[in-house]
Amino acid sequence: MSRYWIELTQPEIKAQFERNPLVILPCGSVEQHGAHLPTGTDIYAANAVSHAVAERMDGVVLPGGPLGVTPMHMPYESTISLTPETYQRVLVETCLSTAQHGAKRLLIVNWHEGNSASIGLAAEQLHRTHGMSVVIAQACYVAEDLWGADCGGLTHAGEIEALAILPDHEHLVHLDRVKASSEKRQGAHMDKLRRTRSFVPILTDIRSIAPTGWYGDPQPATAERGRKMIADVADAVAKEAQAIFDQLDRIQGPAGRGVAAE
Repeated sequence: MSRYWIELTQPEIKAQFERNPLVILPCGSVEQHGAHLPTGTDIYAANAVSHAVAERMDGVVLPGGPLGVTPMHMPYESTISLTPETYQRVLVETCLSTAQHGAKRLLIVNWHEGNSASIGLAAEQLHRTHGMSVVIAQACYVAEDLWGADCGGLTHAGEIEALAILPDHEHLVHLDRVKASSEKRQGAHMDKLRRTRSFVPILTDIRSIAPTGWYGDPQPATAERGRKMIADVADAVAKEAQAIFDQLDRIQGPAGRGVAAE
């Protein structure tokens, strides 16, 4: 049976929630990724991880909208950005609809760091106001933890992001368009700095990190390695999310049964 909300019937969703009231929301963005990766890279990646996690946790994947909060990429054509307020409202109303039908656990799988602050606020509201148990998985950071050492870290439109797209959308990846450039690694320190807890520079646009709009080296990426990376990320997310939900049950009382990854 499909685990994608929009492919299921009403009775199937009802039966699913009676068995396990877990919904999984993929979050990404639509933004430029150079000439070699599609603008939907982040949401494609979030969807790939979400569907793999759903298989491991017996959950249903929600139709997360492709748009996110990404003003830093707006100087480049093809980027579409929502305001944080709009994005938060979409998240809350989407997940609240599922809660009204019986969803009790929410796993948010995010691949775009620009969404993080808005997701945190929306998750807080869904938990405190509407009683959902919520876990946020920053899937792009999980990928960096597991594969960053072999892929030059988590760069914008570099190998990790190419790996996330290749298994399901190989026709959208154009590695032949990658041109060797000294700018590929420019700005790596600034990019790393904005992901730390200690200092967070607020950047006007992506050119503060890379004048080309992207950096990294996607050339080593293959579909086979991409499938392995997605599986590794999904295993890690499912294992940790299940442990957190179980801990929340012990603290707050049961919100529903999940199935931990092997």
